[in-house]
Amino acid sequence: MLDLECTLGFKVGSMDNKLTIQQVSERTGLSVYTLRYYERNGLLEPVTRTANGHRRYSALDIARIEFLSKLRRTGMPIRQMQEYAALMRQKPEAIEERRQF
Repeated sequence: MLDLECTLGFKVGSMDNKLTIQQVSERTGLSVYTLRYYERNGLLEPVTRTANGHRRYSALDIARIEFLSKLRRTGMPIRQMQEYAALMRQKPEAIEERRQF
């Protein structure tokens, strides 16, 4: 059984500075459009923004994006990924429930 749940604890190198959406796109292989879509549709928590409104992604944001990419590679539909993300936010301790996905 593939245990994707354990990947959330993965450390994303040393990221003292937050990354721009373009840097995250290059790092993850996801388009800028996809990153915005994930945030807009509740797959990601709202990303921190600078005073001028530009997104700045943290190491935790990157780890979540990489995790979502793994879910996508399993063939999980976006709707189910949204349910999974909502469950993570509402019940972070419900690991077994998320494994059922």
